[in-house]
Amino acid sequence: MIKVVVLIFISIFITPVFAQKGFQFDADVTKIKIPFKIINNLVFVPIKVNGIELNFLLDTGVSETILFSLDDKKEVRFFNAEKIMLKGLGNQTAVEGLKSTSNTLEFSGLQIKNHMLYIVLDPDFNLSSHVGIPVNGIIGYQFFRDNLVEINYSRKKIVVYKDIPKNRKKIEKKFSTIPISIEKFKPYLLSKVTLNDQEIPVKLLIDIGNSDAVWLFDDRSKLVKVPAKNFNDFLGKGFSGDIEGKRARIEKFQMEKFEFKNLMAAFPDSISTKHVTMVPDRMGSVGGEIIKRFDVVFDYHNQNLYLKKNKAYSDLFTYNKSGVDIQHNGLQWVQETVPVETIKVNSQFSENSAYNTKADFKYKFQVKPVYQIAYVRENSPAATAGLKKGDIIIKINNATTHKYSLQNINSIFRSENTRWIILEVERNNVILNFKFELNDVL
Repeated sequence: MIKVVVLIFISIFITPVFAQKGFQFDADVTKIKIPFKIINNLVFVPIKVNGIELNFLLDTGVSETILFSLDDKKEVRFFNAEKIMLKGLGNQTAVEGLKSTSNTLEFSGLQIKNHMLYIVLDPDFNLSSHVGIPVNGIIGYQFFRDNLVEINYSRKKIVVYKDIPKNRKKIEKKFSTIPISIEKFKPYLLSKVTLNDQEIPVKLLIDIGNSDAVWLFDDRSKLVKVPAKNFNDFLGKGFSGDIEGKRARIEKFQMEKFEFKNLMAAFPDSISTKHVTMVPDRMGSVGGEIIKRFDVVFDYHNQNLYLKKNKAYSDLFTYNKSGVDIQHNGLQWVQETVPVETIKVNSQFSENSAYNTKADFKYKFQVKPVYQIAYVRENSPAATAGLKKGDIIIKINNATTHKYSLQNINSIFRSENTRWIILEVERNNVILNFKFELNDVL
């Protein structure tokens, strides 16, 4: 239930080639299991590209396979590369990239050949700093197109089934079926939202690469209006720059028999979506904060979504109450003390055992992450306290930050209860202390 930043890529203004087949099973294999990492509601899987293992964000919201942050993967070879310009969500201009064909992707008994990739050349385009692990790419349609793909959020496993009657019957027996549509290589769902006391039918992109619950585009319908109680916020990062908008609570979200109440919704501004080509009648997205409450199977071929509630189904919908977004900003050497194993010795002067206490501890140096404030929301508790973009966080409530993962830190800021936060930060080589209270302004 933790979110650092929405990592979403809605469209690229290029013409993809989808005549190729998707991932194919090795001979005599009909099912494979893949463990994955889930961070901020996002799913990450290892996939080999031309023989080199890279870490991918799995994202139903993209039709293309995209690579970036390859500085430490210089051994990856790309074929038939040509320059292109990439556009998508964000409020800035397009970024330069490469298109490469004839690539091979493989993992755990599945393989796709003659695959087309897009490589982002901008070194500043980096997901790794926002999620806390190395991320080298995003994969979408080609992962889902030819097989039945189960994402078991509770067990953190992906199960890919060959699309045969035996496998399909097992899934249909265990899961509830919801019809979807595959348009321009992405899945869409008809659902309902209730906001401002009005129930509104909406067509939403199913986007597991978006860590929020729901996004709604208020410029696509007169019925979709941002609730009066809201705040401006940084929603994420796209190909064309930062995505900004508003956050507010809505009364209800419903898809078939499943419904959620008092949930968070984001409303991107029109500047951030101006580069996006929408399918007809699309009014937003449903993201990982909703989808991770199910074990889910995607069936693109028959245009069905299979859902089964998991233990996260009834979790509360929280948000970052501090008003700061944190990211990795390099590494540091940290000196730690560790206990030295003591040696038991027999004492000739006492019946009691004695210990050699010549040294009780020793120093150990380890590489630990540095955490930096990447964004401060206007009028938020952190902004009112005086925190600024660029501040390096040294301690949170008197505990040094190198003991935390990025996800741990954001868990603290998403606390369900009111609590005080004390931050020690470094700004221009000066140590400063700040204190603020986490309050639910919605």
